[in-house]
Amino acid sequence: MLNGCLWQEDPRTELERIREEGVLRVGTLNNQLSYYIGNEGPTGLDYELAHRFADKLGVKLEMKAMFTLSGLFPNLNRGDVDILAAGLTMTDERLAHFRAAPAYYYASQKVVYKKGQWRPRSVEDLAENKGSLAVVSGSSHEKTLQALKQEHPTLEWQSLEEIDSDELLRQVAIGELDYTLADSVDIALNQRILPDVTTALELTEDEPIAWFVNQNSDDSLYALLIEFFGEIQQNGELAKLEEKYLGHVDKFDYVDTRAFLRAVEGKLPKWEGLFKQYANEFDWRLIAALSYQESHWNPRAVSPTGVRGMMMLTLPTARSVGVKNRLDPEQSIRGGTEYLRKMINRIPDSIEEHEKVWFALASYNVGFGHLMDARRLTLSQGGNADAWSDVKQRLPLLRQRKYYKQTRYGYARGDEALHYVENIRRYYQSIIGYEQAHSQEPQLDDIELIDGLHTITPSTEVLALQLPDGEEIIPSDATAPNKTASN
Repeated sequence: MLNGCLWQEDPRTELERIREEGVLRVGTLNNQLSYYIGNEGPTGLDYELAHRFADKLGVKLEMKAMFTLSGLFPNLNRGDVDILAAGLTMTDERLAHFRAAPAYYYASQKVVYKKGQWRPRSVEDLAENKGSLAVVSGSSHEKTLQALKQEHPTLEWQSLEEIDSDELLRQVAIGELDYTLADSVDIALNQRILPDVTTALELTEDEPIAWFVNQNSDDSLYALLIEFFGEIQQNGELAKLEEKYLGHVDKFDYVDTRAFLRAVEGKLPKWEGLFKQYANEFDWRLIAALSYQESHWNPRAVSPTGVRGMMMLTLPTARSVGVKNRLDPEQSIRGGTEYLRKMINRIPDSIEEHEKVWFALASYNVGFGHLMDARRLTLSQGGNADAWSDVKQRLPLLRQRKYYKQTRYGYARGDEALHYVENIRRYYQSIIGYEQAHSQEPQLDDIELIDGLHTITPSTEVLALQLPDGEEIIPSDATAPNKTASN
């Protein structure tokens, strides 16, 4: 009763309270998509969106990350956080108790199993209970199974609390669990480090993923969220962030991924020090990903076209960056990084800094003139010539006569340039995921555990240091587009 009286006496709206306190408290999950601490600070799709929303409010952002789903909605219900931003599916049960902001991406629910094991091809097969099935307690996956049990009463599973979906996928990959349910996006991301996880069947259509706020009589915060998502949808910011975090996950090559992970374990440790030494302003893992695309981390690699070394430099390129011996790994990595810097400097300033690297990589592979043709083609078709998500759709058109005859530089193997760039992005994300899976939680001064919450208060400068995209990387020199992986 006392709490109720105090609430009634507070004349402030939710927005007024947040602005006066100067802090937006956001509940999230600690994983590779929503939020995690990278080498250069916090990053993740939900983190970047939350940072933008906090900027719109003119307040500091406080991320309160949990490691399991079970604590999220109780924390929101108690008022410990203002918003939940954690890749949460809109379910009828959640909508009955909380308000959902506009959807910012969609995902379907799938049953996954380990490649090579028995595959259930229908819910009827799953209901035969030939193997162990587990999901996260309180998740949308549990609700889906509960609905299916109405028609398939023999269906059995375990609902686990102190665990997350990524851990269940790992258990499937190593054979400790036969099946689990996961969202399509999470499966695609985890396959970069767990290639043995594969889809058995799809249980739902694409479902909306959204942020949640408390359901109360005050509409101020909810209304501003609707306005915020409308703005970033209209101005293209949302599309750019989705491209940044999800644009590389649409294709998966099992054989290539297995080979890459073996190289990460067996070869990368030998060269990691050099990548870190010469990366300078770039993320060393992107330089490493570029080098793998070029030479598979073979310092003596040589192609029929005359490029060679860790970064597969041409002779003219090597001379331009002061490399005397292309087969010397240290010289090659140093020279390749310098060449990357030069390529990025050629990219127009109208393109955002964090996307320049993808344009630079494509330019290196297909040629600067052909890249400009793709940008002009994008513009003529009503797209955004400064957005990689739009331009990459036009690169393959440079092979088709009806399109390249309209261009300044003519025919080009734009599809190979696209594969080249996207392969590097996938390798890069795989290294990040591998590091997360094999390292301890970082110890940073501005992180503390409070009541089970992983809390960080980033400074206003942090966003400029962001990981997966504030890193600019591009190739040394490898005019060997035929070396792209077989995706």
